[in-house]
Amino acid sequence: MTAEMIEGARVILEDRVETASVRIEAGRITGIDVARDGAAVIPARGRFLAPAFIDIHGDAFERQLMPRPGVMVPMETALLETDRQLASNGIATACHALTLSWEPGLRSVQTGWQVVRALEALRPRLTTENRLQLRWETFCHEAGPLIAHVLSGPDRPALAFNDHTTSMLLHPDVAVQDRPFDQVADYPVTPFDAPRFLKKMADQARRAHVSPEDYVALLTRVWDRRQDVPAQIARMAALASAHNAPMLSHDDSQAETRAYYRSLGATVAEFPMHERVFLAAREAGDFIVLGAPNAMRGGSHLGSPGAAEMIARGLCDILASDYFYPAMLGAMVRLHADRVAALPALWKLVSLNPARAMGLTDRGRITPGQRADLLLLDWPEAQAPAPLRTWVSGRPGYSALSQLPQHEPAL
Repeated sequence: MTAEMIEGARVILEDRVETASVRIEAGRITGIDVARDGAAVIPARGRFLAPAFIDIHGDAFERQLMPRPGVMVPMETALLETDRQLASNGIATACHALTLSWEPGLRSVQTGWQVVRALEALRPRLTTENRLQLRWETFCHEAGPLIAHVLSGPDRPALAFNDHTTSMLLHPDVAVQDRPFDQVADYPVTPFDAPRFLKKMADQARRAHVSPEDYVALLTRVWDRRQDVPAQIARMAALASAHNAPMLSHDDSQAETRAYYRSLGATVAEFPMHERVFLAAREAGDFIVLGAPNAMRGGSHLGSPGAAEMIARGLCDILASDYFYPAMLGAMVRLHADRVAALPALWKLVSLNPARAMGLTDRGRITPGQRADLLLLDWPEAQAPAPLRTWVSGRPGYSALSQLPQHEPAL
């Protein structure tokens, strides 16, 4: 692999932004402002050089699998296209949030197996590092063999505990942000014959490609296994722990919920839905993840706490792409423009902090010895930035260097 020297960029370091040259060779950063020592020169004056993004929860790949409702495309085609989108958006490490649900269709265990097998076969051809977040619906006992298979593989996944079943059945008088701990005995369940519930089930049935009646019958059978869910959660948590896999809990609405999953080893709170959960997670030292679209748009589309406010209060450590890959860069733009924090601190939300949460100690910052996962940006003052080049472990992942003229950067 040819050594390269990226010369004269505005480099986003851990604690400052400064003009510097960065040398990379054999997949690693070998020095900052050192001699070229035979490296090929990449002129970068007027550009920004930053750590490439580490995305610990992204499900936009689902739109490649099913670009229109009910229309599935070949798995390999969809995943190759996803890989190109990741690289062109500056994402060098992606944890695909692969939902493993009891529902038929796109988020079924059957589709999950297809994704897993396709990624295994495609690994030598992929540009970015495509990893998995096993987004496990805790009522889906059928996912156990798939989870065990992926946990025993070479690419250590993350395991996320999701319970959308109890959320789906929540009584309409209770706001989703205030729903009680999922396992309380007197959980407020909606009447199964309520018109509002039946309409909601009709919408869910369309996604699963079954009739509303069949969907409600399936949900009823799934709900009947509720008493078995805690034991299954404990088994999956023990399995993940045995493989040293990071664990997350998703959409916690109560401090009790966060404490329960933390006790099982899930030290990452993903998309908390109420301030009390943020505070409990911070007091315990958990990582807190929010969606980059939330930060980019200026608020949550679900009415949950706003990312910018939580970041300013020190209650958010990580931003994930969630459902839109460009949002990671878009969030940096919005947060920087709104002066929520200095750019180096903001960039840790999408690089160093997610690396630490996932146990990836070899990436996330620009310093000698780290993986050369880098993003070169064209970022004129008061304009939207555009990725020019992405390196993944020193390899060229995406390049548009010839498309834009050089100019002075915004900072």
